Order: sequence, then structure tokens, then C-alpha cells
Amino acid sequence: MKKIIIALFLTAFLQPVFAQNSFLPKFIRKMYFDKDSSKKSSFVILPVLSTAPETGLELGGAGLLSFYTDTLNRNTRVSNIFAYATITTKGQSRFSLSTNYWTPQNKYHYIAAISYINFPFDFYGVGNNTLKSNADRLGLKRFKLAMNGEKKISQNLYIGLVAGGFDYRFTDADKTGVFETDPAIEGRHGGTTIYAGPTLIFDSRNNNTYTTKGAVITSYLDLMKGIGSNSGYSGGLLNIEYAQFFSLSKRLVLGFNAQEQSLTGSQSPFYLMPALGSDEIMRGYYNGRFRDRNLIAAQTELRYRIGSRIGLVGFIGTGQVWNSTFSFDELKPNYGGGLRYFFDTEKGLSVRVDYGVGEKRANEPRFSGLYIGLGEAF
Repeated sequence: MKKIIIALFLTAFLQPVFAQNSFLPKFIRKMYFDKDSSKKSSFVILPVLSTAPETGLELGGAGLLSFYTDTLNRNTRVSNIFAYATITTKGQSRFSLSTNYWTPQNKYHYIAAISYINFPFDFYGVGNNTLKSNADRLGLKRFKLAMNGEKKISQNLYIGLVAGGFDYRFTDADKTGVFETDPAIEGRHGGTTIYAGPTLIFDSRNNNTYTTKGAVITSYLDLMKGIGSNSGYSGGLLNIEYAQFFSLSKRLVLGFNAQEQSLTGSQSPFYLMPALGSDEIMRGYYNGRFRDRNLIAAQTELRYRIGSRIGLVGFIGTGQVWNSTFSFDELKPNYGGGLRYFFDTEKGLSVRVDYGVGEKRANEPRFSGLYIGLGEAF
């Protein structure tokens, strides 16, 4: 974390030197250091390098192409195409390709994504109080296709449809672990599911990449149906997310974000359950450590722009998962901070580094996590 922070600060402070000096390749200077106030498209690459005992060395990268579909209308929002791909020395891989597309004057909004994962993860069971000692290493192969489309029907209101499908497959080398022995776990063999449903969005943000004022409320209902011999699930996932932004000064922005998710239907396949923790909300918690039929989480984030290139953030939040009964006593805390390096100042696009911290459970180390990505958390 310290090395990343130092690197970002050095990058910002030496930016004029990097931008003008020829010892860096031209395409690197253009991606990270050029100041362009026009509405031209921009492209950035973020390399991925990590290592873990279960994967060996992981290599790959992420790329983001950002553009406007209408460069004459100043209100048209930024569209993008995002790609991510990695491979490990032990044969695992991850791939995703997605687009977030705004038509001229924001009359239509489209989202499409396709992804494939062949990667191990730790499964701890179901509920808001799972134990670290129950960690069960599973193999996962998942294919997913998702599509959204909304039409603007008033100044800030959009209605539309969401549709897609996915296929989950799991393997477990340890037949004595919680995955195989807990009778409450449903959907061990995975399965194929298709879904479709309505979306309703209210969006008054002044900018969709670096918002300083306005609000966005996103709601959708995925009506899901399992297909195939080992996927009999029939139900849905309801999601409601709210974010509000307040400009406290020219450099200071306060953001608030809350999300609720609920799985419907008589069955509870574990892989369809909402899971606590991600690089966007409840940072610091391992995604999937706590999962159940319902989830609620909220956070507030203070964002400070030191200059055109560098920003600081601090955040605090809380959340939990539950089956049928919500309890305020079961809420889990999280807090942390991070840095931003804005590689495209006109569009408000940044490289994000966050460090999140969570609760300290008995006989376990405190939850924490480091996150590196492109764009704001919300």
C-alpha cells in the first residue's frame, strides 16, 4: 500500500516532466499525462500482476476506452468500453468485456457485458456470522451475459428492460468441508439460469464519471428461471440503489450511497444470494464471506481534489446480510481511505486505490482489503 501511494504521488508531482520528456513512450504520455480539454476519445491500460499460492503468478491487464457519442452537446454523458483479462501459471483465467453507452443527449442508455471466470474462491457457508475456520476452497467456472436498455421519458427518469443469463459450475476437492456437509446449502452443482425484468432509474447527476452534485436511484427486478436438469430455481432478485452527491466547496464533495438486495422464491441457491463486500461498497470484506437472501449496505465518502490530477477520499459505512429477520445489532462496520490519479481530467476518469477495514471477530484477524481499479467506487 505504501509503495502504491508513493508511486501515485510521484506520478502526480512529476507529471509535467513525464508529459514533456521523451524518455517515456508517446502512447504512455498520451494515456496518463496529456492534458486535453477537448472531447476526444481516450484510452488507458492498467497492468495486472499478482501472486497467490492457489493460483501462482497472475498476469494480465485492463483497458478502458472512453468517448462521447455527441461532442457538440455538452450534456451528453461519457460512454466507455472496458476489457479485463488475466491468466495464471496454474491454468486459471478471467475475462470480461463490457460497455456503458449513452446516445446523444442521453435519450437512451445501454449496458452490455460478457464475462468468463475459471478461478478458485473461498466459501465460508451462508449467513452473517460465518467462521474463517470454515473456509472451503472451491473451483468455479462461470459464464455470464447481461444486457440493459433504458429510454429517457422525462428530464431525469428512465425506464427499460434488463435481460441475460449465466452458468455456474463448482468443484470441491475437500469432501469434508462446509460446502459438502452443511445441509442448508442449496445449489451445490450450480446450474444455468436466464432472466429478464424491468428497470426504473432516476438520474439527476451533473456528471456520470466524477459526480459533484445530484442523485441517482437505480432499481431493477431480475425474474429468473433455471433451465436444465440440475437447475430448478424460479424466483428473482430485487435491487434498489441510491446515491446522492453534495458539492461542499470547489474541491470538496460529499457522497452518500445505499443498496438493498433481496432474493425471492422458495429456493435459495447459494451462488444467487447477495454477498457482502466488493470494491464499490463494504470495502475491506472478502466478497462472499457473508451471503444470504437479503443484503443492505450504506456508506458515505468525502472526496477532496488536491489538484487537477490528484484526489483523496475517506469513507465509512455499514451493512449486513440476513435470511428473514433484520437486526441492527448485526450491522458490520467498515471504513478506510484512498487516492485518485486523474489520467483524463476532462472526463473525470481516474485510477483508484482504496484500503478498506472491517470488523474484528473473535480469534480472527481484522477484515481488510486493498483495491485498485478505474473510476470512482460509486
